[in-house]
Amino acid sequence: MRPPDPYRVFNFVVEINGTQTAGFSEVLGLEARTETEDYREGGINEYVHKIAKETRYSNLTLKRGITEDKLMWDWCNSVRTGRVERKTISVLLLDSLRAEKWRWVFRDAFPVKWNATDLSGTGNAIVIESVEFAHHGMTKL
Repeated sequence: MRPPDPYRVFNFVVEINGTQTAGFSEVLGLEARTETEDYREGGINEYVHKIAKETRYSNLTLKRGITEDKLMWDWCNSVRTGRVERKTISVLLLDSLRAEKWRWVFRDAFPVKWNATDLSGTGNAIVIESVEFAHHGMTKL
């Protein structure tokens, strides 16, 4: 029996508060990193103990082409004006039949950075907006 193929990087969906949000071309920040502390034990010279400390999560970044949908811009603008609305962002990894196989959930997320690609009168690329989110950790459902 052949082992299953790995999932493709392009086959994903983003949900915000349970609603699928269209058109994200890239997701960055699927990362958890546990800090460690070295502990030397007297009489043991072959290794140093590693003690697990806190786990830190990278900010989540979502990228998509700019359209008439101003959801991200409006959310960022509300934070800038002092109305921080925290939402749940889910990233769903799909198989080749578009069935959900992995789900990463980022709770209490809010935008901390918005930017767009540079504009150029000589280019023909799509304008991409990038939004970075702080959150209270990542879980896998």
